[in-house]
Amino acid sequence: MAEKRPSLKRFYENNNMEEYLKHFPNNVGSSGYDPWGFNIEGVKRMLPISKFLYEKYFRVEAFGLENIPKEGRCLIIANHSGQLPLDGMLIGHALLTNPHGARAPKAMIERFLPSVPFVGNMLNALGAVIGDPVNCERMLNMEEAIIVFPEGVRGAGKIFKHRYQLQRFGNGFMHLAMKHNAPIIPVGVVGCEESIVSVADIKPLAKFLGIPYAPLVFPMVLPTKVYLHFGEPMDFTPKNKEFKETEISANTAKVTETIKGLIELGLAKRKAIFE
Repeated sequence: MAEKRPSLKRFYENNNMEEYLKHFPNNVGSSGYDPWGFNIEGVKRMLPISKFLYEKYFRVEAFGLENIPKEGRCLIIANHSGQLPLDGMLIGHALLTNPHGARAPKAMIERFLPSVPFVGNMLNALGAVIGDPVNCERMLNMEEAIIVFPEGVRGAGKIFKHRYQLQRFGNGFMHLAMKHNAPIIPVGVVGCEESIVSVADIKPLAKFLGIPYAPLVFPMVLPTKVYLHFGEPMDFTPKNKEFKETEISANTAKVTETIKGLIELGLAKRKAIFE
């Protein structure tokens, strides 16, 4: 096993995705698919694109990747932003190519996203799964690493003037973390808030189209510099089998505050939106 890591790095740097994925640790069956649709052929097609976006377009700097468990269940909890789930794609790429132990994470996404051209296909190939609690529970039982954005569309659909103002976190992820003894790795994402500038949410249009929000945006994905800060694992294993909603809410608040601190680290590092 120790000899494979340098090979993975070499294959990745040489853009030899076929060899990279031959040695990549995964849970796919003989058909090349896992139970949720993650598949080697899809990743083979999409990984060079996500590599370009990660390294060249958004010039991502990731800190704390050593905090991601090399194996076993975990929930990776991040702030959400940017109208489209670019943050999920960049976090996923960071884990797929983590020099401390590559993993194929699953990402909980909104039900409408698979219908978004190009972005939906990329996310599905890299392990995106409809954000259903049953799906998440099954994946935790399969010892998966799962990316969750507890703000949901409240975070993704924020307009520009509300950037880096965390919206309310749902408690669903904390229920699952405590029930399944899954460590939480908090993530602060800085840069995606400015990648797609939204000045308004056209609610009547969103209602007409049957989508959560209809942003009035600058018609371009800007090459903002992105910082990812992965915090240390947080353990919320309950002392008793039964736990109260007040305890769950208090734990969610702790995660929220930790992510606020990680966002501040990213904002302090950057000199300007594109640097």
